[in-house]
Amino acid sequence: MTLSVTTPSGATHQTADAWRRQTSLRRFYTVLGVGLLLAAMLSSMWFADEANAGHFFDRLPHILDFLSWLVPRDWNDVWRALFDIASPHDTGTQEFNFPLGRVYVWGGFYVPEYFELMLTTVNVALVSTFIGFILAVPFSFIAARNLTPHPALRLVVKRFMELLRAFPEIVIAGLFAAIVSTGPIAAIIAIGLHSIGALGKLFYEINENIDMRAEEGLTAVGANWFERVRFADLPQVLPNFVSYTLLRVEINVRASTIIGAVGGGGIGEELKLSISRGFGAKTLALVLLLFTTIFIIDQFSAWLRRKLVGEQAFMMGV
Repeated sequence: MTLSVTTPSGATHQTADAWRRQTSLRRFYTVLGVGLLLAAMLSSMWFADEANAGHFFDRLPHILDFLSWLVPRDWNDVWRALFDIASPHDTGTQEFNFPLGRVYVWGGFYVPEYFELMLTTVNVALVSTFIGFILAVPFSFIAARNLTPHPALRLVVKRFMELLRAFPEIVIAGLFAAIVSTGPIAAIIAIGLHSIGALGKLFYEINENIDMRAEEGLTAVGANWFERVRFADLPQVLPNFVSYTLLRVEINVRASTIIGAVGGGGIGEELKLSISRGFGAKTLALVLLLFTTIFIIDQFSAWLRRKLVGEQAFMMGV
């Protein structure tokens, strides 16, 4: 038996050398990129620490100090704070004045203060989402490439929606707080405007993927733009529109809480005050109520979206 040995040719050597050089170059760029990223991160942290009165690095050893006031002496005070029940630890300070916040509805029946504030926060989210939905729907049909009545109008509407979602809600709320004063109205305007821009973008992307046969059929019999949108396009996309709107409700509840912390009313403002004063039981009660509310809204909207668009919506990450 003859054993044949194949020796590598010159072309094989050149290919191997080129592969090794490419690998070395890729490693060099990776190390260089990570080094530059670390340098930029450390520089920015140093600059922020020097420019910020809080001095991050100086305060770093005290990062867990908040536990000293957040953990209550009696965990039952969390439930008492949540339902405005008097605490045996009340010393006459604002830390345990739970019953003072009751909102009496009829006789001795009352709504706990934090539930009333949570309702305000949810109302802000619902109203602003409704405003966003009502205006985003017509804008989305104008902005869709395949459905727009005129290219110039499409360009204007798209830029307008980009402007609305370019700024965070809290920035818009600050602007309108100076105009209409602080409170839920400024929060509704801010979240509503941002919702128009965000929902409008999602909606027109849905519109650009619809089946055009119904649109072409109505065009052939002389239907105008409004009739085509109403009878050919809207029935196809409405379930997805509602699905995205329900998702937006969840986002807006969180947004209205954050805006509340800077004067937008609702539970966010009370949460900020409680944290700043170091009231552990009240803070935990507010966090518990906020988490429970968001969980209920999330589960309800998921159930409703599943009914509207089916299981495939969740498989596609909608």
